[in-house]
Amino acid sequence: MGSALPLGDPAPPDGALPDDLGHDPSTPFGVYLHVPFCRVRCGYCDFNTYTATELQGARQDQYADTVGQEIALARRVLGDAGALRPAQTVFFGGGTPTLLPAGDLGRMLAGVTDAFGLADGAEITVEANPDTVTPAVVRELAASGVTRLSIGMQSARPHVLAALDRTHDPANVATAVAAARDAGLAVSVDLIYGAPGESLDDWRASLETAVALHPDHLSAYALIVEDGTKLARQIRRGEVVAPDDDLQADMYELADDLLAAAGFDWYEVSNWARDDTRRSRHNLAYWRGTDWWGFGPGAHSHVAGLRWWNVKHPAAYAQRLALGESPAAARERPDATARRLESVLLRSRIREGLPFTELTDEGVRAVASLVDEGLVAAEGAGAGRVVLTRRGRLLADTVVRTLTA
Repeated sequence: MGSALPLGDPAPPDGALPDDLGHDPSTPFGVYLHVPFCRVRCGYCDFNTYTATELQGARQDQYADTVGQEIALARRVLGDAGALRPAQTVFFGGGTPTLLPAGDLGRMLAGVTDAFGLADGAEITVEANPDTVTPAVVRELAASGVTRLSIGMQSARPHVLAALDRTHDPANVATAVAAARDAGLAVSVDLIYGAPGESLDDWRASLETAVALHPDHLSAYALIVEDGTKLARQIRRGEVVAPDDDLQADMYELADDLLAAAGFDWYEVSNWARDDTRRSRHNLAYWRGTDWWGFGPGAHSHVAGLRWWNVKHPAAYAQRLALGESPAAARERPDATARRLESVLLRSRIREGLPFTELTDEGVRAVASLVDEGLVAAEGAGAGRVVLTRRGRLLADTVVRTLTA
């Protein structure tokens, strides 16, 4: 059911933003819609998700209406603060959004459109488990305004999927991609590497299978062992071996080589796209620190430097909204030092790089040593930006620590 929520200041029951919260109307605004339902809990997953047996007091068939109540609250709150803007991106994440009927997802999207409007050419993404995608489902999503499907492939090897507790049929990935293409949707494929028992050859096979599907976009994430997960307990008991850092580095380099050869460019440490127009604009908004409202249990939001997060359980979330109250559990306004640290952490990961203006004087002086160590590109540094080399991408945490020391 995900990690514990962070601590913060009390959030007002009406969700009102502080009177002194200034906002820039030119700052892009995005919407995240969290669908917390899964058929099976994957052993590595730390997201706020729930299987049917964990949903006491909450119902999937009422979820779209419940989210609609938060959408109405958001319009009221942002309107009162003079911060209403059309959504440039909308992202349905989870969980497994496609466990809900496509019509429910369409109603949620219509609620967002009615409340905020959509910018011209808005990117509308739905994450999907391959087993939940059919031509009929994808056609209905496309008709509702969805523009992009992000398919959780994870691996092409059955034994790797089993190690991750993924239950989908690998053959259904190609079927899902074909259905999305036929409906006119852009396609992203998500992979995970470094699972227990996965070899470099296994990973190569998954990459080659994914590339052969000709997606517009591909994400490849190193498996991370999160506290409190089934995988963490298995490793602690010695039942499986922890991910090997050196092997994961080899897997990353293999991915970068194969994807570059197939015409993909990296634009964030774990993300590649066929060209600039096929990047995930929604995720780029997170890395650039723009504004978004996250709807659903456990979802996080950010507007003009204010952050807040919702209560975690779907039942508690629904109960608050039924009472006409904000589902926010707490909120915070990070100070300038915390905002700078976060900017370095996130913006250094993207290809456009981190401008020196986001660094302290000590951070700027540290760039030269990072260039000498081959972690930061000299050309980017000469233009006043921190741009990671491939070695720097592998050691991104080291770069951040050096820049913020």
